[in-house]
Amino acid sequence: MRHLLSIRYLTAADLEWILAASEQPYPRILEGKGVALYFEKPSSRTRNSMELAVAQLGGHPVYIQPNELGIGSRESVADVTHTLACYHAIIAGRVFDHGLLEEMARVNAAPVLNMLSGTDHPLQALADLLTIKLLLGRLQGVKVAFIGEGNNVSRSLAEACALVGAELTIASPEGFDLGNAPDVHQLRDPAEAVEGADIVYTDVWVSMGGEQSDERRRAFEPYQVDEALMALAPNARFLHCLPARRGEEVTAPVIDGPRSAVWRQAENRMHTARGAMLWMLER
Repeated sequence: MRHLLSIRYLTAADLEWILAASEQPYPRILEGKGVALYFEKPSSRTRNSMELAVAQLGGHPVYIQPNELGIGSRESVADVTHTLACYHAIIAGRVFDHGLLEEMARVNAAPVLNMLSGTDHPLQALADLLTIKLLLGRLQGVKVAFIGEGNNVSRSLAEACALVGAELTIASPEGFDLGNAPDVHQLRDPAEAVEGADIVYTDVWVSMGGEQSDERRRAFEPYQVDEALMALAPNARFLHCLPARRGEEVTAPVIDGPRSAVWRQAENRMHTARGAMLWMLER
């Protein structure tokens, strides 16, 4: 979809362009312009990285909550989108329903940036790829093992890895698979997944808005990334999209240890947000 930035709508050339722009000196392309940041879900990394990225490009970020817009109740999606486009160069949304972003993009009033939806997390995937590239010096042929649920994070990561030629393996409990995804090896055994991995990646057992249960906890307990699992991939670096629950999906010695790159990964959210907006405005 031309006016919506999600990994699924990018080409390999688009992705390469965004990653390159994320590492370069940035122009003040948003000087005197606004960017609407619509948040149905709160976030520390997304809000801070986006606001700073907009400011670095010379623009003014405007944080908007659902009760301020009343999308679908007080005003239609089309009317809200047209109104925001009167003031903003980009409309960015962190939403539950991916369909809302698609509907806003179809209005064709301003480019729409997916900050997260129920099915996608493109800004995280972009930061993941930039982090891997900076750590290893390459993306082609890199082996990534994702341990945990097939969710919006792993889906966007799968789409991104397929575009750059990285090899993704996901180990998930039964009933928590990713489903149809491009060029992904899906396994049950975490030990098998991390064998020969360059990157070991995990996420929380319960995403924001989800419900914890004893059944879910029992299903995911064998999928904890601990020192024993990392020992099976002795050269691998550790990534986590955060927030993390030490003692659940990852142990403290792993996430706080010398092989962890989670803070560099978090910083790269700002750089790739900048690259994504540059791509939207300069393509």
